[in-house]
Amino acid sequence: MDGEIINFCIEKGFLVDRDLLELFSETSDIESIKLIIEKVKTYTHQNVLTKHLFERNKEQVNQFFLDLPEENKKNLERLRIKLGLSIEISKETDSASYSIKEPDAKPSEKNLFEKNINILSYTPKNNNKIEVKDFVNHFKKRFESISEILQKRLELDNLVSIDKISGSRQGISIIGMVYSKVITKNKNIILEVEDLTGKIKILVSKLKEDIYKIAEEICLDSVLGFRCSGNNEILFANKIFFPDSEILEKKKSSVEEYALFIGDLHFGSKLFLKEGLFKFFDYLNGNLEGYDENEINKIKYLFIVGDLVTGVGNYPGQEKDLEIADLEEQFIGIAKLLEKVPEHIKIIISPGNHDGVRIMEPQPVFDAKYAWPLYQLKNVIITENPCALNIGAQEDFAGFDVLTYHGFSYPYYAGNVPELIKKKAMNSPEEIMKYLLKHRHLAPTHGSTQYYPHKEDLLVIKNSPDIFVSGHTHKCGVSSYNNILIISTSCWEAMTPYQEKFGNEPDHCKVPMLNLKTRAVKILDFEEK
Repeated sequence: MDGEIINFCIEKGFLVDRDLLELFSETSDIESIKLIIEKVKTYTHQNVLTKHLFERNKEQVNQFFLDLPEENKKNLERLRIKLGLSIEISKETDSASYSIKEPDAKPSEKNLFEKNINILSYTPKNNNKIEVKDFVNHFKKRFESISEILQKRLELDNLVSIDKISGSRQGISIIGMVYSKVITKNKNIILEVEDLTGKIKILVSKLKEDIYKIAEEICLDSVLGFRCSGNNEILFANKIFFPDSEILEKKKSSVEEYALFIGDLHFGSKLFLKEGLFKFFDYLNGNLEGYDENEINKIKYLFIVGDLVTGVGNYPGQEKDLEIADLEEQFIGIAKLLEKVPEHIKIIISPGNHDGVRIMEPQPVFDAKYAWPLYQLKNVIITENPCALNIGAQEDFAGFDVLTYHGFSYPYYAGNVPELIKKKAMNSPEEIMKYLLKHRHLAPTHGSTQYYPHKEDLLVIKNSPDIFVSGHTHKCGVSSYNNILIISTSCWEAMTPYQEKFGNEPDHCKVPMLNLKTRAVKILDFEEK
């Protein structure tokens, strides 16, 4: 049966992940299964169907099951239960017991909710033991992915692999991953780069000021293009090319809608700025004087990019900083607050390093064992970190491609790249975001963040987004890079001793607001003075 479903999906142009396939294999009514998965594909516009996708759209998927003939419904009832569609389990906040209730959302409401959001990225599950070969393959796939981008650069003519360099050559190009970087006694920079065929050293002369300045900012493990002369012993760099991110035009929606961006709420911390958040929710409900009610009614999207809660055990001695010392209770509390957000606003939430999920990136969605209250909010979409998605699509408009990333790698680059050190980039996170867009990777250097070595390097920025949004630095900022809108979110936690120690200057309770029709951005301020 597995083979028949797989062949059906390939024929229709989409895939089903292993977990979902195993559930389907337990039932004999294959024609009904085909009908269900085709309807889900049409409804969600996703190319990879997962159990999580079924869970996220459970009201509408449940309706697909209910539309089947009675006999077919009986055959699939067990599957329905395993998918969490037949009943909804609601954990009581005051005990360890569970109560059962039927889903109460109407399919039409869910349709309205989902139609303008399309999740573009997908992180496959992999519970295998990690071996050295996994990291080797991971970096090979990164090289191949970014090399494909660089090969489109017309300036990289006469492109050769390292093993094909022989004798004295002029005007050759190579693509390589930076293996090492040293400054000689004469203050020249020597880069050792490698491709899939070998390694070679590239000298960047201090006399070539423009290219030398570029070379100073290069980080290890980045994949770059080089225009060189030299031989198979050493090459001399004449130009350096980054894969770079760029979009040709600044998109504008045909409809006036607004998107808001927040992060780093740190609910559960003694330093949580609850009054500011309450004020923000009052604004969303039109209960604050001095704000444009017509504008508020057009707010359709609220992004929360990580550190929704402050977590437990994230650093030594954290317990003394906690108002709520239980992770599950933290999620219960923040879910109650998010209920105050009007239901017509879609809340798109991704995890951060404080949210009780693994630190290794890409990070999975919130653990339902602790964050179950979030999954019960009708207007919440929970994504992985990082996540690529599309919002605001209309019949005459393709929508905005948005890349969300919490930003756990940012302190590394702020503290190791000379130009970012000069700019005190933890207080100017937009500069770090530009740097990573230039490299087409969210954490190019091994050691800048913990990561899981999937078969594909899922931190590669394969497609340039229209909007790139991050948190983690607690610093609000808006900028632009090659027509890409860059947004860094503020925080809802007062200054911590850690931030004070490193000279960080956090922004509190600031909310960037983007008009999707005009692209105008304004900063709303809800800080209690």
